[in-house]
Amino acid sequence: MIFFTADMHLGHRAVINMQNRPFENVDEMNRTIISNYNAIVSANDTVYLLGDLCHRMKVEEANEIISTLKGNKILIKGNHDKKYDESLFVDIADFTTISANGIYVALMHYPMLSWPKSHHGSLHLHGHVHGRRADNEANRDAGILRYDVGVEANDYCPVSIRQIQSFFDI
Repeated sequence: MIFFTADMHLGHRAVINMQNRPFENVDEMNRTIISNYNAIVSANDTVYLLGDLCHRMKVEEANEIISTLKGNKILIKGNHDKKYDESLFVDIADFTTISANGIYVALMHYPMLSWPKSHHGSLHLHGHVHGRRADNEANRDAGILRYDVGVEANDYCPVSIRQIQSFFDI
């Protein structure tokens, strides 16, 4: 299975208030996001992490947390990502495209107005803006195949390619 997530901001206390996250403190947020992730993702799954995994913590602490996340991890770097231990990832990039379940998908931390094959039915998955489900619904209703895979828009869980295809009915 292929999953996507973004903007976990593990270790970032201020993001709780900045994004109105439903957690009492950073420890509860970290535990919940990691637990949700590992409950969905298995060791053999592929997970595209579209940036901002950790923030406001030492890189050694970040590496330790990232090592607990299941799956074959591919990092698409965000603006808050550090130089993590590269061995924790299958690949690290700023931007990539994939074919998943017969759909061409453009992956970047930042949302784009236009992306490769955007006029030919391709999807664009991103993070960065800390959108909500309503933002994804507005894109869908406007015929825009752009989806925020960030944790705030997806109940603090990774989202599968199948869920995204179902969301867009493609």
